[in-house]
Amino acid sequence: MNSSTVKNDSKDKIAVELTPNEALALTGVEFNSNQDVKASARRKIRAAFEKTFDFTTKER
Repeated sequence: MNSSTVKNDSKDKIAVELTPNEALALTGVEFNSNQDVKASARRKIRAAFEKTFDFTTKER
């Protein structure tokens, strides 16, 4: 199964609200006391991306 998205040269934008800690975690800052910070930020970005762009699944 393959998935395709919008064109690679798309200029569409998405908006995601991150906490300061989530933004820092995405830059590589480690949060030893709370390792879920980076995962939370990634989930928010993925959810916003999936709401914005149409994913279609193709079968071979």
